[in-house]
Amino acid sequence: MTEKSDRCMSCGVTLIGPVGARFPCPNCGEIILRCSRCRKQSNPYTCPNCGFLGP
Repeated sequence: MTEKSDRCMSCGVTLIGPVGARFPCPNCGEIILRCSRCRKQSNPYTCPNCGFLGP
């Protein structure tokens, strides 16, 4: 059985523990995962569900 690991939607780093953030997409509500570095640098992300582009 394989587990899906949580990855940052901007850089792809694996999120382990309480680092990073989880929040709903402003457009569709899909959960967005971001690492703390990408959030701090305001790196863009794209929602995999609706294609919303966010900072």
